[in-house]
Amino acid sequence: MLVKQSWWKKSQQINYASRASIDSTIKRPFTLNLKTLNDTARAMVAPGKGILAADESTATIKKRFDKIGIENTWAHRRAYRDLLFTTPGFEQYTSGVILYEETLFDKALDETPIAKLLASKGVIPGIKVDMGAKPLAGGAPEETVTEGLDGLRERLEKYKAAGARFAKWRAVITIGEDAPTDYAIHVNAHALGRYAALCQEADIVPIVEPEVLMDGDNDIDTCEEVTDLVLAAVFGELYAQRVALEGIILKPNMVIAGAQCNNQNDVEEVAERTLRVLRRHVPSAVPGIAFLSGGQSDILATAHLDAMNKAGNLPWGLTFSYGRALQAAAQKAWSGKNVEAGKAAHLHRARMNGLAALGKWDTSLEKSA
Repeated sequence: MLVKQSWWKKSQQINYASRASIDSTIKRPFTLNLKTLNDTARAMVAPGKGILAADESTATIKKRFDKIGIENTWAHRRAYRDLLFTTPGFEQYTSGVILYEETLFDKALDETPIAKLLASKGVIPGIKVDMGAKPLAGGAPEETVTEGLDGLRERLEKYKAAGARFAKWRAVITIGEDAPTDYAIHVNAHALGRYAALCQEADIVPIVEPEVLMDGDNDIDTCEEVTDLVLAAVFGELYAQRVALEGIILKPNMVIAGAQCNNQNDVEEVAERTLRVLRRHVPSAVPGIAFLSGGQSDILATAHLDAMNKAGNLPWGLTFSYGRALQAAAQKAWSGKNVEAGKAAHLHRARMNGLAALGKWDTSLEKSA
């Protein structure tokens, strides 16, 4: 299989195997607490549980609130996130929550610190640490690189003191006429490796999120080839920067046709291709993989996860780390005033994805609800 696009030139492919060759005499400049990292990572992918991505920036959550006619104020953001974190029973299906910095240092409506509230329910607090994707100098027009490495070591100390036990960094890879370039793949993979090493130095589990965007018009073949390249690059950098794979969680895209593509593949094919790519590139030392939803509908994201878990015989835990696919229904039901309806919608989607993480979901559960 070969995608004939201008960016595909085998002669330009980076030899990540050679980049990953490490002099065994070189030691880490810090003592790695691998047991702590591994214990936390395994708890994050516990059977039947997944991660709620509630780390929308102030600008991003404004877009969500605009759709339901809610003003984007601190009071409304606080009230909405309180709804999510006080939903009775959500902890049965939720291992951790990725928080935005504002939320990590905020308090629930009863004045309990958010991190303490989550921990009291057995839910692990986490934190988004990147500063967003910015235009990549020298890349294709649509390409970006994620920023935020400057000062990260000091910020991680502050986040850990506030209760965060894991972190998240998102790298964005665009598929286009001239993209992705090897350059864009490399610089984003390199940043993910640097971020992950800094997290482990601080005893914080890094969620490594290389997202191949699924909003273009590319077919599923193109997505598969690009995802192959990206994961090869990311794991090459993780090896090269001496990141312990036992202490990370991978948060990848699924292998799926772009949203603007006329040919949308069925659930089984998406599951088969996604697992094929993951088996090629993700070592069994990685405790778990928590997928992003990437703009899929609520039910489709659940169906894809369920199909992969039904396949079975997987070397790593396979679960969800959804944002919009877990929250959209709750936001609509809440609409700024109906708290109980919002909680019910949140619990339902958390339960559906918890079942999908076990390979026990069925469309009839959606209809009955």
